[in-house]
Amino acid sequence: MTQDVPVEEYEVVVVGGGPAGLTAALYSTRLGHETALVDRGGGRAAMMQEVHNLIGVPEETSGTAYLGVGKDQLEAYGCDLYRDTLTSCRRTDGDTVELRGNSATYRADYVVLATGMNDVRPDPPLPRTGRGLHYCLHCDGYLFVDESVYVMGHSESAAHVAAILLNFTDEVDLLTRSATPEWSDETAQMLADHPIDVVHEEITGIQNGADGWLKAIEFEDGQTREYKGGFAMYGAEYNNGLARELGCELNDDGTVDVDDHGQTSRADVYAVGDLTPGHNQVPIALADGAKAGISIHFALRDFPRDPKKVAEAGPVRADEVPGIPDTLLEQAVDFHTYEE
Repeated sequence: MTQDVPVEEYEVVVVGGGPAGLTAALYSTRLGHETALVDRGGGRAAMMQEVHNLIGVPEETSGTAYLGVGKDQLEAYGCDLYRDTLTSCRRTDGDTVELRGNSATYRADYVVLATGMNDVRPDPPLPRTGRGLHYCLHCDGYLFVDESVYVMGHSESAAHVAAILLNFTDEVDLLTRSATPEWSDETAQMLADHPIDVVHEEITGIQNGADGWLKAIEFEDGQTREYKGGFAMYGAEYNNGLARELGCELNDDGTVDVDDHGQTSRADVYAVGDLTPGHNQVPIALADGAKAGISIHFALRDFPRDPKKVAEAGPVRADEVPGIPDTLLEQAVDFHTYEE
């Protein structure tokens, strides 16, 4: 028996509370559209122990703290926040998008998918995530300047990341963990031409220091190698289930195909952030969310009114403006009213 849940209707529903989703919801709300953010919690950004490469945000800020500030901002502007997990979606007879969750059903004219991706974790034993096990070279390579570092994997990308790390340090090992390398002969020659030690033995143990950071890795041949940390390169799993259900075109790697504004092959569905092709970086996710929010505003805004509607109904009357809904109008007035 299906349990009845409330139906919440909005102009825009954003799915996912990472940097891209928060920014899309921020723009949509501040541009005058009734907006909801549905977030199940967690995600890659929430796991960041420190935020890197983001101007204005100190590096001691954790991902959880950073996202919390963003949600507080959304509420202050009048965006509704829901903690919910979506289980299915469809298009209604009225051609709105319906998203079904455990706590409510959400209907919207436009949907922004910011459901991200998950890094594929190698099998244990492993260092602690963020304390020796990392996934983003551009975020965390700086942590290992002049330190001993590993790259874990057996793919083309693993080999090339190992070579790129030579820009930061002269101690780089490539750990295949007994898997057969998948890189080309050309890449094998590239490895041979650079001071990278390829270690094929499987990992049998991890040693951590008193501060919780990785200290060394033990191998099945009995040797122990010291490392400050390193990167796992086993690919990504994209959370594209909702996009597939809504008929959005996907790329071969599982990302959602989008245009320069984040619009998918379905005009009323946008995708932003790690769910789409490109670098998986917080600043890029912020830009994705902003572009999607602006694009949706162009589609939804009331004014200037379409010439065909003007021809039917006449010129816009003074009592028809502003176009912002009353609730958001009141919220904006309160937001900008300061006590002297």
